[in-house]
Order: sequence, then C-alpha cells, then structure tokens
Amino acid sequence: MAEKTETLLDRAQVKKAVQALQAFLKTKSTSQSLFLDESQQISLLFTLWKIPKEAQTIRIPLPHGQRSDTDEVCLFTKDEPNMTPEQTQRFYKKLLEVKGVKNITEIIPYKVLRTEYKPYEAKRRLLGNFDTFLSDDRIRRLLPSHLGKHFYQRKKEPLSVNLQSKQLARDIHRVIQGTNVKVTNKGCCCMARVAHSGMTADEVTENIEAAVQTVVSKLRMKGPVIKLIHLKSQTSVALPIYTSELSHLTVLDDAEKQAQAKTAAAAAKKQVKKKAKEVKQTDTTADGKEEEEKKAEEEEEEIPQLVPIETPSKKLKLEKPLKKKNKKQLQKAPKPAAVKKGTRAQSKLTKKAGKTDSKVKRKAPKVK
Repeated sequence: MAEKTETLLDRAQVKKAVQALQAFLKTKSTSQSLFLDESQQISLLFTLWKIPKEAQTIRIPLPHGQRSDTDEVCLFTKDEPNMTPEQTQRFYKKLLEVKGVKNITEIIPYKVLRTEYKPYEAKRRLLGNFDTFLSDDRIRRLLPSHLGKHFYQRKKEPLSVNLQSKQLARDIHRVIQGTNVKVTNKGCCCMARVAHSGMTADEVTENIEAAVQTVVSKLRMKGPVIKLIHLKSQTSVALPIYTSELSHLTVLDDAEKQAQAKTAAAAAKKQVKKKAKEVKQTDTTADGKEEEEKKAEEEEEEIPQLVPIETPSKKLKLEKPLKKKNKKQLQKAPKPAAVKKGTRAQSKLTKKAGKTDSKVKRKAPKVK
C-alpha cells in the first residue's frame, strides 16, 4: 500500500488547488473586514469506494502544526490518591513544567468535572471556553457520561494522552498539532482538518500529502480504497485534487466476482456434505431394516407351530350343572333377619344402664 500512496497525488495539482483556495479566502476576508485576524480551517474530504465494515479512528501526525499558539487547551486528569483537587492540579502543573509542556492552559481533575460541571450551562460554557481538550488515558472511558453529547456533536471530544510516558512533551505536541479521521460504517465519506488559512501553500501541501499517506496505509480495507479527495474550507466549494482511475472499477468487479465465487463454492461444499450425511443415514437405516427382517425371519423359522388341544365335551357338560346347583343353593340360603329400629334403640339403652350401674357400684363407699 505504501507504493500506491507515494504516487497517489500530483503535487503540482495540489499546490494549485491550495493557492486558489487561499485566494478565495483572502477575498472573503476583505469583504468582512471585522474578521481579518481569524483563520479558517482547511479540510480534506475523502470519498471511499466502499462503506467500511467497521468504524475506525485514525490519528494523523502532521509535519506542520495546524493549530496556532493562541489556542486554549484543557486537560482532564485522574484524581490522585490522598490528594484534594487543588493538590492534584498543582501536582500535574509541576509535572508538565518538568517535562517541558507549555501548550496547556488549564487542568481539571476528574472530581471537579463531576461536581462543578454537572449542570448543563456549565458544560456549555466549558465547551465554548477551550479550543481543544485532552484527557488522561486512564479516565478516557469515564468522560462521555459526564461531558454530554454536545462535545461530540461539535467534534471536540477529548483526545487521550499517556501522562506517564517518558517523552510527554513530544506526545502532547503530536496530539495537539496532529489531526484525526473518523471512518464510520454508515457512509463512504469522512473529513479531516489539515491546515488553516494562515499557513503557506507549501506547508498546506505537505500536510495534505502526509494525511493522505497515513489514511491510505491505516484503512482496514483491501484493494483500491479512495475514490475521490477534495480540498475545502468552511465557506468554500470543494476542490477536487484526486480522482481514481477507471481501472479500479475492474479491479473491484474482479474482487467482487472472486468473493461471490468463494461464497458459492463454500455453499456447494456444504450442500455436498449434507447430501453425503443424508446418504449415510439412509444406508444405515436400510442396513438396520434388513438386519431386523433377517432376525424376524430366523425367529419365525425357529418357533414351532402350535397345535390346539381338543378337550372332551363330557367334562364341560358336568361342569355346567354344578354351576347351576351352586347358584340355586346361594338363592335358597336364608338371609339374616333385618334388625328393627326399636330393638336397636332398646339394646343401646340397656348397654347404657349397665354402664351406669357399674359406675355406681364402684363409687359406693365401703361399710366397715
């Protein structure tokens, strides 16, 4: 991929586009004389051949810094143990002075961010007061819930920095003066801030070349990646500086055909395997049925035929009259006489009387 990126851009064409854009921005600034000192951003617009499958953020180190020295930078730091927020601020200020970092204007510990900047208005003020935000990489994942969606809508989300690195000044300078590209899986376009209108044409062209090289080398895509590259500012029209060749279409078509052929071959292999499994299952079932049929035939051959035994008819005639006699005897047997209700009541009374007499006899005192 590196060989492609070296011959990707025409330097002369890029320089012409940069000079035209700078001339347009100068005419725009003269018409609005109040904003002469303000510099406008110059960005690259990348159009890809395909929508990426995965989202990706690419950091681009630039040879010439795109931010001016007057930009205000805020740093979010971790809460140091056994220290108050003021003590942590002093600790990190001393650390930055020792490492030679001079670009950071304010340090905000994580505890202060949670407490003092909890209201909505405080977050909006914080967003407007600073141009860039940095954060300690140890607390980077905790910040989105406390900052809110406006930081991400304005594309001012904090950039993570390793504050424990030995070359801290170089890392912070690269992060501040560099840029990022956010490649999403929802579309085929992405934009990167590369320079500002106060820079010279040569510096802008060098930054553009470095950005294109890093983007093409770090994109997680195969084959030809970039379709179009445009150069634009906040108020200008997009100027094309690169258009891919039509031969890339044939390459992409060939790649798609190869991918389709691979998927078709894989599907055919799966179908063949399924058919083989089904044939095996049918063979096993047929073999099992044949074995069962053989066993059944062998059993049928082994079992002798049963012959019914004839019983004499006289015994049956003798048994029948016996049964009739037994029935007659049961019918003639006298039934127990039904006990009348009156007799039952009398027997109960006699039993109670006997019990009471026995009780009285027991309770009677002995006569001496």
